[in-house]
Amino acid sequence: MTKPEPVSIVMPAFRAETTIAASVKSALTQDFGAFELIIVADDGTDYEAVLGRAGIADPRIRYLESGLVGGGSPPARNKGLEVARYRFSAILDADDRFAPAKLSAAMPHLFEYGLVSCALNVTRPDGRVLRQVGTGPDRLLTPGTYKFTNLSMDSMLVYDRSRADPRFDPGLPCLTDLDFLLKLFATIPACYHLGTPYHDYVKLPVSVSNGPGVTEKMVRTKNAMRSRLAAGYYPLPHARDVAGIDTFLAISLAAEKTYEPATDGEGPALFEDHLEPMLRARCDTAGAEA
Repeated sequence: MTKPEPVSIVMPAFRAETTIAASVKSALTQDFGAFELIIVADDGTDYEAVLGRAGIADPRIRYLESGLVGGGSPPARNKGLEVARYRFSAILDADDRFAPAKLSAAMPHLFEYGLVSCALNVTRPDGRVLRQVGTGPDRLLTPGTYKFTNLSMDSMLVYDRSRADPRFDPGLPCLTDLDFLLKLFATIPACYHLGTPYHDYVKLPVSVSNGPGVTEKMVRTKNAMRSRLAAGYYPLPHARDVAGIDTFLAISLAAEKTYEPATDGEGPALFEDHLEPMLRARCDTAGAEA
């Protein structure tokens, strides 16, 4: 029997003492066991001790420090990628979770396509599912169509580092996952998407994507990314791919203008719920025009 290709899972950790045990357990309980888990502390915390107190110890876990305190996930992720041992890589934030079959479901398609995404459960910290994103049939997504399916975060990716090995951009205040994805698309022309939610994306009360001042940062970043697209910063395979990503960003910017991030007592009003109908309307219009 052929020995499976291992995966390097990179986990940045900042003030993650209350969430990291569940995230690490979701990696350790994968039904695909050939991996290393690289935990990169961005706050000086001894996460080996934190996990030890939770009864978690495993030789597949490696512990590093970013060398910063609150430097953000991009430098911490980059630190992990620099020392990653294996051809295939995945990102798991220290407050998110993998479903048990995530890696085993992705692996067969990685060899053919080099890039695999999956649907998401958007959850509260207690695990309650607020909504799902990207569910449906498994299918191939081009760069221009990708964000009309995966309209929320992009750190659920598993990818082949022999075909593309970019780094995260510490200069962007947010959307660094999307920037990273566009760099992958420069040499990987399409992404195989699994329509089953194999990744839990946890919405915290305050985070990079959910908290005070986020709208302003999102607007600034989306405008910067549109400028990058126009300048050819992301060398995507086709002009239609550039147009598709730019259209998504334009619609997302329009959604920011009318989004009300107030709570109703049951949790945050999700930006995904506000954005999705606008994206669907654009797809319906494009289909009618075609």
